[in-house]
Amino acid sequence: MILALDAGNTNICVGCIDEEGCHMTARIATDRSKTEDEYAVILGSILRLNGISPETLTGSIISSVVPPVNGVLMLAAEMVTGRTPILVRPGIKTGLSLRVENPDGLGSDRIVDTVAASALYPCPVIVVDMGTMTTLSIVSKEHEFLGGVICPGIRLSQEALARNTSQLPSISLEAPARAIGRNTVECMKSGAIYGTAAMVDGLIRGIKKELPAGQEASVVLTGGMSRWIAPYCREKVIIDSDLLLKGLWILYQKNVRTQ
Repeated sequence: MILALDAGNTNICVGCIDEEGCHMTARIATDRSKTEDEYAVILGSILRLNGISPETLTGSIISSVVPPVNGVLMLAAEMVTGRTPILVRPGIKTGLSLRVENPDGLGSDRIVDTVAASALYPCPVIVVDMGTMTTLSIVSKEHEFLGGVICPGIRLSQEALARNTSQLPSISLEAPARAIGRNTVECMKSGAIYGTAAMVDGLIRGIKKELPAGQEASVVLTGGMSRWIAPYCREKVIIDSDLLLKGLWILYQKNVRTQ
């Protein structure tokens, strides 16, 4: 079993995973001011709360889109597991051909997502990852990473509305009973939930039109916000909340012998 960490702009997803699947998951706030010692204490506490002894961990792997925390997370993971972690970065073995203009600029989370999706689901596959940002990433039938779409995430959009307008409040993300809101909060919730679902549906349809004729793409939804949106998507989607952790396990197996 290994320790897998995915550092996003808002949260760090922590998981313990092996060939049988995820044994635990947790989320902690991404904090650039924390030291390696502080992160190590937090990780150790999470493991103990879930009944996992650090001595049972055979290694660790880290994906991060927040470069300032990479160094401290690597030191913290090594303190917890006693082994040098693998960091997902350019040059790591993925099994995918990156057909984009600047492969080195590709977010590690998108690489990990597509490694997992292309291994676990029929290709071509579209991965919709809904977190701080909403990203769509496409892998061809030949296991080529073709590119994708980046949009503001739901909470980021709603926070921008509340911050930059005088009369719009911060809202929670429950879906309203109807699309036509009858007050300000209902209108905002309709835009957040139904609007985002419609955007995702539209992007999926547009992407499918650009794929070779006759190829039916799988669509996988993942990320912390996906549970709010998936019920309102009209396109057929697969929900896999642990997709990124599964991808980290696959990448660990591909790269551990080269470390």
